[in-house]
Amino acid sequence: MTSRKQAIPNDSLSFDERPAKRTKVDDEREESTSSAEPSHAMADITGAARVSEDEDEGLEDEVEPGQSKNEPRASDLYLDTINRALLDFDFEKVCSVSMSNINTYGCLVCGKYFQGRGRKSYAYAHSIHDDHHVFINLETTKVYVLPDGYLVSDPSLEDISFVLNPSFTKVSISTLSSPSHLLKPSYDLSSKPYLSGYIGLNNIKRNDHMNVIIHSLLHIPPLRDYLLLSSFRGKETELVKRFAALAKKIWNPRLFKSQVSPHEFLQEVNRASAGKFRLEQQGDPVEFLGWLLNRLHKDMGGTKKKNSSIIFSTFQGELRVETQQVVVRPDFTGSEKPQFDIDRDIKATVSPFLFLAVDLPPPPLFQDTIEKNIIPQVSIHSVLAKYDGVTTQESAGQLRRYKCQRLPQYIILHYKRFTKNAFVEEKNPTIVTFPLRGVDFREYLDAAPTHPPTVYDLIANVTHESVAGTTRDKENTIWKVHLRAAGGGGEGEKWFQIQDLIVEETRKEMIFLGETVLQIWERRAANADGNASMKMVVDRR
Repeated sequence: MTSRKQAIPNDSLSFDERPAKRTKVDDEREESTSSAEPSHAMADITGAARVSEDEDEGLEDEVEPGQSKNEPRASDLYLDTINRALLDFDFEKVCSVSMSNINTYGCLVCGKYFQGRGRKSYAYAHSIHDDHHVFINLETTKVYVLPDGYLVSDPSLEDISFVLNPSFTKVSISTLSSPSHLLKPSYDLSSKPYLSGYIGLNNIKRNDHMNVIIHSLLHIPPLRDYLLLSSFRGKETELVKRFAALAKKIWNPRLFKSQVSPHEFLQEVNRASAGKFRLEQQGDPVEFLGWLLNRLHKDMGGTKKKNSSIIFSTFQGELRVETQQVVVRPDFTGSEKPQFDIDRDIKATVSPFLFLAVDLPPPPLFQDTIEKNIIPQVSIHSVLAKYDGVTTQESAGQLRRYKCQRLPQYIILHYKRFTKNAFVEEKNPTIVTFPLRGVDFREYLDAAPTHPPTVYDLIANVTHESVAGTTRDKENTIWKVHLRAAGGGGEGEKWFQIQDLIVEETRKEMIFLGETVLQIWERRAANADGNASMKMVVDRR
């Protein structure tokens, strides 16, 4: 078997010289090799000429004299040192020594990241000092053996490449929203079953308010499919690229661990928001959602025009707002609410929206001992009456009334549970009761009969938990999200409750009992469960 490089005596080995390749061959073959091929020059990351990928691939395809096709190559002898249990590609891909994100490689033995693979690189030094020899390029997913520098092409490494950079096709994502997805559990390295898409997100410090938003958005089929099928290689921003990468990891059916860390994406969120949303600081999920949707729309090339991005085509609707100046009449007694005067000018404007804010009725101000144990409840239709075009609100000397002009495919409702006063931030503990399916928004819409169906089903529900009382306690707040599994529908409909790393199936009857802050409703297709106009009757008590 012909060696590719000349052996270097041990007493003359230095850091800058290539060490002899460790090949497990017998003495007879070693004596039979009299000539050696010249070694290829290895370049460092600072500018020396580097072995091209074409040359590496050419070397890999060669069969050395005296070597059979079935005989393992020298570069394949270290593959048994790979430790998949230590591999974690969720964190930011920067060198653990230089903190640079350029030309970064991951050690497949210990899982650490190092820069470059030239003779003066940190990966090269790690391969000599720690005797770890198998590295993967974190951008191209090509695997090399260092310090030799050979490209390795082995089918057994395909699972590592898929975990690092998952890829999806239209066929593979076609069943993600169907009940058949529930029948195909995946298994991690420890043979623990999990359902792709419904896995835990690591709470690195206090980012659970962002985790629930990530889960909610990545279960919206149009946005999910757009991100899973994406292959961003152009001028897309780093935020869009990392959000797409996180979506692919959450829906990856071949994970090594049945959990994902959003660290890489949230680090970019911190940079893009100039520190407004940080890992170590508790925040408001609704505020984060508003920022994220607008930023993604802008970064995806969206404009003010309708349907100019996947964000607008999925979530944007139109709302008509009518305003009129309040005038106190001489016969005003003080007990009646001000109303619109049709004889005076009414200013009407139509503006787009990404989510609708819903006001909760204030809790009783003075409660006796019995009333303190009673949590007030309202139905979803009583709070949605704000958008019926008749109910008025008075603010800053003006009367306002609202009515939707166009409903999006997915409606985001924000229940305004927190209000600030001069002293503290108060929490409204009122429970909103709602059905999981068949809520009709027709009476909140002023549109032509050709408008798409107005019956919606719940797909995601974000709840807030904290200590009892009416004062908001940010430090002891827990955020949870309820997700409808695989399209839902029928008696076998499943719901999952996810709180950071805890994923558990929950009963449908328990979902509305939490303090809901955010909901996403999905428009029902015209022929789903019969024609949408023949919807089930919803209790509006």
